[in-house]
Amino acid sequence: MMRPSLISLRRPARQILFSSVSTIRAAAPVPTVATHRSLSTSTSTSTSTSTSTSTSTSTSTSTSTSTSTGPGSGCICANGSRRPQVQQTQKLQQQQRQHRNAYHSYDHPSSSAAFTPVEESILSAAYQHVPSHGFTPSALAAGARDAGYLDISPTILPEGAFALIRYHLVKQREELAARVSELFGGEGHVGARPGLSEWEIRGRVEAVTWERLSANAQVIGRWQEALAIMAQPSYVPLSLKELALLSDEILFLAGDSSVDPSWYTKRASLSTIYAAAELFMTNDHSPEFMDTRAFLNRRLREVSEVGGVFRNLREWVGFTATAGVNVLRSKGVKI
Repeated sequence: MMRPSLISLRRPARQILFSSVSTIRAAAPVPTVATHRSLSTSTSTSTSTSTSTSTSTSTSTSTSTSTSTGPGSGCICANGSRRPQVQQTQKLQQQQRQHRNAYHSYDHPSSSAAFTPVEESILSAAYQHVPSHGFTPSALAAGARDAGYLDISPTILPEGAFALIRYHLVKQREELAARVSELFGGEGHVGARPGLSEWEIRGRVEAVTWERLSANAQVIGRWQEALAIMAQPSYVPLSLKELALLSDEILFLAGDSSVDPSWYTKRASLSTIYAAAELFMTNDHSPEFMDTRAFLNRRLREVSEVGGVFRNLREWVGFTATAGVNVLRSKGVKI
């Protein structure tokens, strides 16, 4: 008895498979918008074993559906509403876009405030008690009472007494622009000014820096303890951040418009000078802190002179190297 060949067995099996697929398609209901993606996926999977034409058709249909309905269309329920998980994800992404700054700009500052309204009311009232109580929890408790809150209300401030120090730093930095405008005779434009010379910018930097140091006069008796708190390891990052923001603010208000690597060196140098002058001021008992101002002028002049030396040295090295290359070329050296 002869065995049937494989070809004779494949043909009936293929006919049975095609007839089964046709029967299922005829009996299946027309898919709605909500179930179109899942049915097209299952149809493309089942028909992939039979023919490549039906697979490409279902795949293109699924792609066109996702393109027309937009992102997240696969998460639309039968009643047309999106799933709660998708709504929460989109809400979180929208909040991140609102609080994210694509670039730094003085004219377009961040919209997020440093303190909440409740924190602002407690800290502004507590700030009035700093001369008598210092930057301590006692000042925070007194400020909470003055603001109409319970004595325990300052516990909403996770930084404790450092929050009162940071309030002083942020407040004085934000108010500096208005004071500088009055200092320079009410100029209509305070900020980067390309027309100023280096000497004029240095004089303006000294004036703006001294204007900021003068704002510490009302709390100078308590500033040593504030510096001790700021030096604690947990508060060093925020303290350095505020110092960097202050140096950037001072140079901008003074008219600095540098866009080369000196942008960084100027701010680093000014941060060091300001920190030293602030520490010097805590031990200064001269009238109107004139010794501190003289100390500030000396440090700024030294930095300017050192910067000029390095600038002249760089120019000399560049000129010498260029002259040496030209001499070698005149001798026939291929450079």
